[in-house]
Amino acid sequence: MKTYNLTTFGCQMNEHDSERMKGMLDSLGYRETPSREQADLILFNTCSIRESADNRFIGHLGEAKRLKTEDPSRIVGVGGCWSQSMKERVFEQFPFVDVAFGPGQIPRLAEFLTSDSLSAQGYFEFESFPGHLPMKRAREFQAWVQVSVGCNCRCAYCIVPSTRGREVSRGAEDVIAEIERVAADGVREVTLLGQNVNSYGRDLPRGSKCTFAELLAMVDAVEGIDRIRYTSPHPKDMREDVVRAHAQLPSLCEHIHLPLQAGSSRILKAMKRTYDRGRYLDRVALIRELVPDCSLTTDIIVGFPGETEAEFAETLEVVEQVRYDSAFTFIFSPRRGTAAADYPDQLPHAVKRERMERLVEAVQRIAAERAQRFVGRTMEVLVEGPSRTDPARVRGRTRHNKAVNFVGSAAPGEFTHVEIESATSQTLAGSARVATPVG
Repeated sequence: MKTYNLTTFGCQMNEHDSERMKGMLDSLGYRETPSREQADLILFNTCSIRESADNRFIGHLGEAKRLKTEDPSRIVGVGGCWSQSMKERVFEQFPFVDVAFGPGQIPRLAEFLTSDSLSAQGYFEFESFPGHLPMKRAREFQAWVQVSVGCNCRCAYCIVPSTRGREVSRGAEDVIAEIERVAADGVREVTLLGQNVNSYGRDLPRGSKCTFAELLAMVDAVEGIDRIRYTSPHPKDMREDVVRAHAQLPSLCEHIHLPLQAGSSRILKAMKRTYDRGRYLDRVALIRELVPDCSLTTDIIVGFPGETEAEFAETLEVVEQVRYDSAFTFIFSPRRGTAAADYPDQLPHAVKRERMERLVEAVQRIAAERAQRFVGRTMEVLVEGPSRTDPARVRGRTRHNKAVNFVGSAAPGEFTHVEIESATSQTLAGSARVATPVG
């Protein structure tokens, strides 16, 4: 039996794509191995959102080159967004690569592996959803389900539209059919995936139209699904009907990820984000009104070209006003093919680093303060496995998307009620009360 080793970089969409790759390879008779040295197929699913992801991947690719030199029969494959952004240049710069393909061409990997071709092949056209492919999930009780691919936004810093194409919504019946299948397999929590999930359905043909709020209600009605999450929304499309769904649908979790990116309206305009500070804060106010206990998380970019100290201070002001439960914070790095890469007034790295430190301090301080509201409460936790830091404890996650390490006896996939005894900016801790077996 041939073996493969797959390394994944980047977002949840890439993680989901990798599950499809693994399922497809398993169906072809390959067996996964944790060691590249033992792999007949060395595969990378790449990200190109940030420079750091590129650099990490290039380092891993160097090891693949060495292993390929030691055993020329090994196959080296590169998929994902970096591969799409490089296209045929992959083979020019890395001639030892055998096959390269973009996010919309996952099935072509199987075509290459089962063909008699001895030449390197590249597949970069945008095609259909990989939803028909078999899937090898990391956890039997959780599943990612794609509802759309691509993005119609043109944010100045983002490479996604050129690597994943224009936005295409998947038919609601197809989405629900997949969710019903995974629910029958024991999945209890689904996360709906798209580059901009809450613009879902606008491109569907007349007669098949479905808003994202309507789709959420359809998923909520699927028997066996206890929790629904989604990522990522865009503030410009966060409508009241979706916010109300969080208050009305039993399965929809009390967590909304609402990317800010910057607190300055001028910087948001330069980023081509199509909303300003005021509109963003209006969305936050609506969420706080309709779902008071909602966990709010965000993305923030520091050091966008031309960002002044006063404009960075506006970002800190929004962080203090909104009081996020957590935030993904990034130092701006220019991406090839994006408008912002050519903007004047690129900031020195030292300035960006110093601002990042101040932002992280504010985010972590507020997150720690926000987490205290859970202390003394009994929270429903979906068990994920042993704690990463203390094997004597169990790890799970609340509906608010807070990680919990707790004392108790519960198996992965079970729900248990945990009395929260302490909290930090990152995790909660407590003791289990009642476990509910799967089934």
